Amino acid sequence: MKGKVIVMGIFLLICFIVFEMALMISSFTRFSEKKQWLVARCVFRAGELAVFLFAMLLPNVTFDFKYQLCFVLLIIRLAGAFVMYLIRRRTATGKRSKAGAVFGAVGSIVILAVSLVPVFIFTEYAGLETSGAYEVAQATAILIDKDRVETFETDGSNREIPVHFYYPKTNEIAQSSCPVVLFSHGAFGYYQSNTSTYMELASNGYVVISLDHPYHSFFTKDTDGKTITVDPAFLQEVMYVNENNVPEKDIHDLSHQWLAIRTADIDCVLDSVEESKLSGTVNDAWFIENEEEKSTIESVLAMADVEKIGLMGHSLGGAASVSVGRSRDGVDAVIDLDGTMLGEQLGFEDGEYQYEEEPYPVPLFALDSESHYEQGQKYGTLYVNQYVLEHALDAKHEYIQGAAHMNFTDLPLFAPPLAAALGTGTADATECIETVNAMVLEYMNCYLMGSGK
Repeated sequence: MKGKVIVMGIFLLICFIVFEMALMISSFTRFSEKKQWLVARCVFRAGELAVFLFAMLLPNVTFDFKYQLCFVLLIIRLAGAFVMYLIRRRTATGKRSKAGAVFGAVGSIVILAVSLVPVFIFTEYAGLETSGAYEVAQATAILIDKDRVETFETDGSNREIPVHFYYPKTNEIAQSSCPVVLFSHGAFGYYQSNTSTYMELASNGYVVISLDHPYHSFFTKDTDGKTITVDPAFLQEVMYVNENNVPEKDIHDLSHQWLAIRTADIDCVLDSVEESKLSGTVNDAWFIENEEEKSTIESVLAMADVEKIGLMGHSLGGAASVSVGRSRDGVDAVIDLDGTMLGEQLGFEDGEYQYEEEPYPVPLFALDSESHYEQGQKYGTLYVNQYVLEHALDAKHEYIQGAAHMNFTDLPLFAPPLAAALGTGTADATECIETVNAMVLEYMNCYLMGSGK
């Protein structure tokens, strides 16, 4: 399917190049007069839009976000050309500059090519098949933490945490029968990073809550509908920490600042869910768009069993989940997907890390990439993950051969070039995430539903 998408992108790009080159050449000869060129530009840009619309009507082509930027640009370009014709048709005199025609064609081709970038990056990925008996539904809200001021803003506003529910869509689910699993995404990740995992769990009777960490996530929205993108300073800090020869104290200090934000987000969400479950309604800390969505979320909370809670996350989200698993009562299982358990490091002095001495108290499953696993084998308990796993009361550790960091998300299925740039291995992307999902389900089933090993 990805090949067909790329072919369509190439087809559109070639058509746009042909139109722009034809307009440029014709402006040297047939439409050299400015007035004639204004008309020709309208015609050629209408032709580009017509070709695009024709392509969207072809079989196996889905008009989705990958094509929307190009579509909007084509509309704007046609409207702009028409407006310019109306304004200048009586005053335009002389001939069209050849240099202007060339620069105009080159600029148009570049802009149109950029608008098609999503077509070359993203696939037609529509999710994976689930193994459970339940159809999955979704609901969204934003939680306002009235005990915290948003440190990424200067207006004194409270911290806002978008939450996204994935749950069994059925009236046959009894109240308090679905264990709760909360997911935390990685650095500059997104709440949908592991949608196939959420869907697999929800189809098997779980209520999954995937949250966004604003200013740590790639983008999200606040209660005003404003798009919040990743904070540039946070982005620079993460890039700095991943450089070679960075002082260990800098890594410790920065990572604990990040974890403080994320663990507070997770605690806020769990506190709000438990409080609303107990009261049977959502309070004013929940920002929900309409009454229908409010009713839906209240019904989801009714089916949630807040006495059975699992935490999991990818990368920095995995580290945050591990930290909350230690500090919070009532957590029954934690899964860390290829994350370094940074919160278990208490400090760095005299060239050594100090670790939590108390054994990790909650069942813990670390599922790693091959390189991450080998790192633990090489350094032993000098590496924090290895220390925690060897001293935990109940810990399991596995790795997937040929897997790299992004193979533990859906990104390689959704945007292969972007995932490759961030780190994918030799393992088949689909097989890898299916393996991850199966192991996550088996582990949660054991500790939250009491079934299996």
